[in-house]
This record gives sequence, C-alpha cells and structure tokens, in this order.
Amino acid sequence: MSHPVTRETRSQGLNRLRQETFDVLILGGGINGAGVLRDLTLRSKCAGVALKAALVEKHHFASGTSGKNSQLIHGGLRYLKYLEFRLVREALRERSTLLEIAPHLVRPLPFLIPMFDWFSSFFYGTGLWLYDALAGARNIARHRRLSRDEVLVLEPRISSKGLVAGALFFDCAVHSARFVLENIFEAVGNGGVAVNYVESEERVRDNGVWKITLRDTLSGERFETRARKLVDARGPWAESGPLRLVRGSHLIFPRIGSSDHAIAHFDEQGRIIFLIPWGTHRQLTLVGTTDVDHTGSPDDVRISPDEISYLLNIIRRLYPDARNLQPISSYSSLRPLVRDESDSATSTSREHRIWNSPEGILHIAGGKYTTYRSMSEEAADLVTKEIAPALTSVHVTAQTPLPRTPIPQTPEAAVRQAVNSEMAQRLTDALLISSYLGYEHRWTAESLAPYAQLMGSLLGWDARRQREEAEALEQLISVPEAACGD
Repeated sequence: MSHPVTRETRSQGLNRLRQETFDVLILGGGINGAGVLRDLTLRSKCAGVALKAALVEKHHFASGTSGKNSQLIHGGLRYLKYLEFRLVREALRERSTLLEIAPHLVRPLPFLIPMFDWFSSFFYGTGLWLYDALAGARNIARHRRLSRDEVLVLEPRISSKGLVAGALFFDCAVHSARFVLENIFEAVGNGGVAVNYVESEERVRDNGVWKITLRDTLSGERFETRARKLVDARGPWAESGPLRLVRGSHLIFPRIGSSDHAIAHFDEQGRIIFLIPWGTHRQLTLVGTTDVDHTGSPDDVRISPDEISYLLNIIRRLYPDARNLQPISSYSSLRPLVRDESDSATSTSREHRIWNSPEGILHIAGGKYTTYRSMSEEAADLVTKEIAPALTSVHVTAQTPLPRTPIPQTPEAAVRQAVNSEMAQRLTDALLISSYLGYEHRWTAESLAPYAQLMGSLLGWDARRQREEAEALEQLISVPEAACGD
C-alpha cells in the first residue's frame, strides 16, 4: 500500500476542515490525540460505520512532550515506591501490547541497576520481583540479580566505590516521535484528517454542533470548521483545570557506558535517572530525566543550569573518569500531570483522568506515554457512546499492527522524507521529529545551512528563512556552556 501522506495531504486536510462537518475534532497532535484519532478511524473502518474524525495541532505532530521524553516504553518501576500498583500493572500490560503491534519501533532493552549499599540491594531487588509479578507471563525476560564482580564485567568503567551488587531487568526503547507519526499516518490512511500548524481559537456551540475558529499558523488565514464533538488532548496547552506542569530535561553525550545495557540509577530521593545507549549507531548516551515544577509558558521550555548540574553530578558519580565529559545537545518538555496533594513533582501521580466538561468537551489529562493506547480506547469509548453507539464496543487497536515507515539515517534523507511524506514545515520537524539526527551532533547554524537550503528548495524558502530555520534549530538543542563546568 502506498504511503497515505503526500506533499498535498496538508492542503487537502485544510480544504476538508473548511468545507465539512466532522463527527469528532481532536485538538492536539501528541501521542494521546494521535491515539484517539487512530482508534476512532480504525473502529469506523473495521465496523463499516461512517465516522468523520479530524485532528489539528498548532505546531508539528509530536513536537512537545510526546517526542521529547526518555524514549522508553516501560512499566514505571519507581511508581512501586508510591504503591501505584494499578498504574504499573496497566503500563506493563500495554508494554506487551506495543511490543506486539510495533516491534519495529518498540524493542526490549536491558537495564543495569548498580547498587551501592545492602539496603538498596534488598529494597530494589524486592521491587524488581514485584515488577515481574505484575507483568505476568509477558513477552519479555524477567530480572536477575548480579554480583559485584558481574556488574564490573558488564560495566568496567562504573564506580566500584561502595558497589555491593546489581540487577538486570528489561523494559523497552522506542523512537517516541516516530511512534506518534505512525499513529497519525495510519489514521489518515483510514480516512481521518490530520493537519499540523493549525491552532484552535474561538468556539461556540449551536444546535449541538461546535463552530470552531481555526488559524493556519503558516499563512495566518482564519476559517471556521464544524464538529459534533470536541476532544481536548493538548497536554500542557489544554484548558482542563488544575494541571501540574512538570519539566523533564535530557542531555545527550558521546557514548558513556561500555555495554549496550542502559543504566538505571536511583538517587538519594528515590528518583530514577536513565543512561540509555542512543543515536543512529548507538554512539551516544541519552541521560534523564529531571522532575522540576514549571511555572512559565508551555511555549518556552528549556533545561535550567540546576538541571544540567544535577544530571552531570550523577554521571560523574557513576563514571568517575567522565568528569570532563560535555553534553552535545539537550531537550526539555512538560508533563501535564493531574494535580494532587503531593509535595514534590517526582511523587505526583502519573494516573490519567478522562472526563466530559459541563459544556461537553472531552478532556484527557495525565497518564504515561506507555499507556496511550488504553487511554485512547477509553476516550474513544466515551466519544462513540455519545455520537456513534454502534462503535462503542469495537476495540481493535491492540490487534492491529502499526505501519512501518523508515527512520531516516542521514540529514538529507530526513529532510526529503519529512517534506514529501510527513507534512514537515520546519527544519526542526525533519531533524528533531522525523529523525533525531538534530540531537546527534554539536550543530551550528553554519553546519545546518545545507539542510536548511535543501528544505528551502523543496518548500520555497528565501535565503532569510533558510538562515532563520538553521538558527532556530541550533538554539533549540544548545546547552548553556556556563552550566557545564565542574
């Protein structure tokens, strides 16, 4: 089957938004919005019941939290500390499901936990036993305990000071931005409409139909679309009541570890930090994440000097010979958590909440990337119960494989693929979403210029726009040098 997205898909979607009345309009093109669109269009296709579903995203798909996380599909080992057994069980079940429907993107990844005192050995050993028990007979290996010597064989450069033991367990790695894109692509192939760089503004309900003013952020054009039901999946930008916005930041380094195992390290407060083999050729290490309350705009999210210092100190504690190691790039995003009584960002629950507001808008808040499919199914059940009861019991996303689209291996290939078949409109779309190649080098505006020129030749940018695109990408991934010293 040919790829469902072409150079014309965005303009065709804009025309449909102007002309048609939809059954459902989803606001937000992160993993939850993409998942709901996929679910609804699959139900319609499999049941043979017509349902018009559309999605708009004010930036590019997966440009927020869904593309800038720890790149893991995991149960959430640390949530056992907070007795969130239901959340962990659901996430482990979904981990198994995603391994089945997207094995090209979701792959098992071994994690090494070094333990530096006997209490930690007992405490985390017990947690891993419970983790395996909650997972049940799933399609992934169970954990095993390691002696001190076995840890040092796996990671000879890791600190031996105080090291008493270790453990090996498995979760999964994922290219999280491409995973979002593939949900979008499948939905478009099944008749859905998905348009990026379109922002929702005013809305009014008239005789059971929403009239929503949309703005094409590229052209500035405003127009009206209509929908019977609205779903707000905008995450940090949502109008969904009291959210706690928690910033998670990551640093990317030249390869730190000796093996292909990721490192899972628990700090003194019980927060888990991952050091993950990463990059096109696994030549890098992705380090994160932090948990910091964010009080600024969701459009302005950057790693802070304190976060950089925190992550560097953990690396230097684990790998004493990495004291002079400097990061290549960074990224940050916001987790829109349902506010609870927790004192710290780390202990705030990752449980989700899905509900209809008094005005009839379905809101999705909280949750984990790993559980997006089950959250989307829950949201789609509520939508169809209201507007298409014949589809409410149609549950097919857990049995339907996601499409396979290639992950570009070079910047030139990323630009061409992103423009021709992924609706990319910015250089960041190609090098930070369609691929993660933008994070893999210490890029400058000058070294990015050839790719900005290539994208400009495809999209009709003038020299000034090409220069601005290269400068914007450099600024987005840069790490403040003053924060990287000892």
